Amino acid sequence: MTLSDNIRIDRYRTRTMVGTPHLDRDDPTVWGTIGTPALANFDNDGYAVLDGLLDPLEVADFAAEIDRLTSDPELRLDDRVIIEKASNQVRSVFEVHRISAMVADLVRESRIAGLARQVLGSEVYLHQTRVNYMPGFRGAGFYWHSDFETWHAEDGMPAPRAVSLSIALTDNYPYNGSLMVMPGSHRTFVPCQGETPDDHFRDSLREQEIGVPTEADIAELAGKYGIAQFTGRAGSALLFDSNIMHGSAGNITPFPRSNIFLVFNSVENTLLDPYSAPYPRPEYIASRDFTPLL
Repeated sequence: MTLSDNIRIDRYRTRTMVGTPHLDRDDPTVWGTIGTPALANFDNDGYAVLDGLLDPLEVADFAAEIDRLTSDPELRLDDRVIIEKASNQVRSVFEVHRISAMVADLVRESRIAGLARQVLGSEVYLHQTRVNYMPGFRGAGFYWHSDFETWHAEDGMPAPRAVSLSIALTDNYPYNGSLMVMPGSHRTFVPCQGETPDDHFRDSLREQEIGVPTEADIAELAGKYGIAQFTGRAGSALLFDSNIMHGSAGNITPFPRSNIFLVFNSVENTLLDPYSAPYPRPEYIASRDFTPLL
């Protein structure tokens, strides 16, 4: 073994003590061959909308399953369940594919995992799964961020060779906290300032303050790329690149918003030690079971 064997090159340095310029992404967005017409612009935009991924009967079945999980008083005591600060209502349930047999079956279907395989050009495994629930009137939003920045810094994901699939179980209107993305921003990595605190995940899953871009960063990217919003009927879905800048506003309408959120990572991009955190986040947030989905 030589000295170089112990040196790990970090191409996406973040959580620095001083501001760092934006980085042009070296890695591809599409690693494989796109065969689904709806994904035709994924390389340029960094996302794709898939209408009717679930039919109305499936939506009803999964919505009932999610209602069962979020109303289970015993499950509320589980670390995998995140409770909103203000409303004391369930915000997210992590590792949902291990809690729900219905979700476990869904993630393996070719219409689901097959989308990730096309983009990532390899077999895939589940880096993270969860259901998100944004209640009416008091639902808190998610501030602008790149998922890859956190997965790189705190989980040890080497490259942005991962995609997320958000499947809507309720109608997404422009006014009930639906997801906003900056088309094309996946090509720019935005380093963030600040040292990662111990057990940062306990606070960041409710309200993230470390690992988020500055207002100047957001203004620059929005001016360059613009902002698009994911709206559509229940059963529609959004597939998006791990590095795209995205976020959502709060929900003060009477219309709740919920979705199944699945993160697929390439089996050729498995996690290492965290790049900018003292130790890895728990398995239910960042899986280290790299078994391919079959």
